[in-house]
Amino acid sequence: MLEKRCGLAPESVVADVGAGTGMLAELFLENGNRVLAVEPNADMRAACQELVARYPRLTCIDGTAEATSLADRSVNFVAVGRALHWFDEEKCRPELVRILRDDGWLVLATQGPHIRTDPIIQGFRTILKEHGLDFAQLRHRYDIEKAARRFFAEGDLQEAEFSSVEPMTYDELEGFMLSLSVIPQPDHPGFSAMQQALQEYFARHAVDGKLNMPMRCKIHFGHLR
Repeated sequence: MLEKRCGLAPESVVADVGAGTGMLAELFLENGNRVLAVEPNADMRAACQELVARYPRLTCIDGTAEATSLADRSVNFVAVGRALHWFDEEKCRPELVRILRDDGWLVLATQGPHIRTDPIIQGFRTILKEHGLDFAQLRHRYDIEKAARRFFAEGDLQEAEFSSVEPMTYDELEGFMLSLSVIPQPDHPGFSAMQQALQEYFARHAVDGKLNMPMRCKIHFGHLR
């Protein structure tokens, strides 16, 4: 989709800002792109660095959305995944404008369980509500629609949405859950209760050892001005 609508090509340079462990970066690397993965968390950056063995066009950089350390006008695309809610929008927007080339694109990509009312989705959301840390208070920070409108208030905004069903083993489901910033990690006192609830949820809905999670990928993209 980005190839047709934004001119993404293998020679395009991509900055994955807030790259985490490199899940979004890997999609661009598979396309042949040079990717500059900007990540402030040392542990996550180290996990992302492991991808270099398979993808030599990946460079991991200690930086933030507000101070990437990248050169002026150096990238064709800035890609942001689930880290967007951590950004200081007022400070990072001029930084992203600075590193993007004049015809460059900002891509905001989010993927998560579909917004539906079936039992699988409702059960997942119940775990988030009951075991997430400050989930109710932080929920507004995850509103990608409002964030996109703010980012592109002085530019153009396009959208695309894709739906899929992702079969997950229990380990994959737990890994996905632990990738969410509101979920207690293994060293947190609330982890055991969350894990038990997740195991019960999986046992209730899994078929042949896999839970079919309805997923939605939403992409907002455009030029910043």
